[in-house]
Amino acid sequence: MIETERLVLRSWRESDLAPFQQICSDPDVMATLGPPLDMAATATRIEWMQRHESEHGHCFWALERREDARLIGWCGVIRGDIDPVRDMLEIGWRLARDCWGAGYASEAARAATAWSFANRDDDEIRAITWEGNGRSRAVMERLGMGYCTGLDFDHPKLDAGDRLRRHVTYSLSRADWLRV
Repeated sequence: MIETERLVLRSWRESDLAPFQQICSDPDVMATLGPPLDMAATATRIEWMQRHESEHGHCFWALERREDARLIGWCGVIRGDIDPVRDMLEIGWRLARDCWGAGYASEAARAATAWSFANRDDDEIRAITWEGNGRSRAVMERLGMGYCTGLDFDHPKLDAGDRLRRHVTYSLSRADWLRV
């Protein structure tokens, strides 16, 4: 468990399914991520995160607001499974729509980054997003990540005609993190 002033990043619980499905079924939340998820697809995502945490010691953890213990999304790191993040630490976040603009994503991402560099040997963390996802790109930049020119790519899990297919890559080195 990782705690910040306002947030808790923690392992997933069975009780997280319904509130996380509400987040993942919101068309505004999913507009830059893909189609809204039903209960079964959301359960599959959570089960994947639980397996990943069991195997690697980390995942996109459940993100809970401390003031009311409400699940507001996820944030953390996984081992990427596509190029250009394959086998690297990939940071990511997803928040409920009514929690946007409060600084939660940046706060959680800073905590996940600090945890990663303190607990893993990786010298770099990367993030990917749809090229038009200005909100996530802004979080990456606030975190100190730099845009990796030359690492734009078509996401292999999205169809050729999908408007979300073109992705960008951002990176943060351990050395740059330690300088901040």
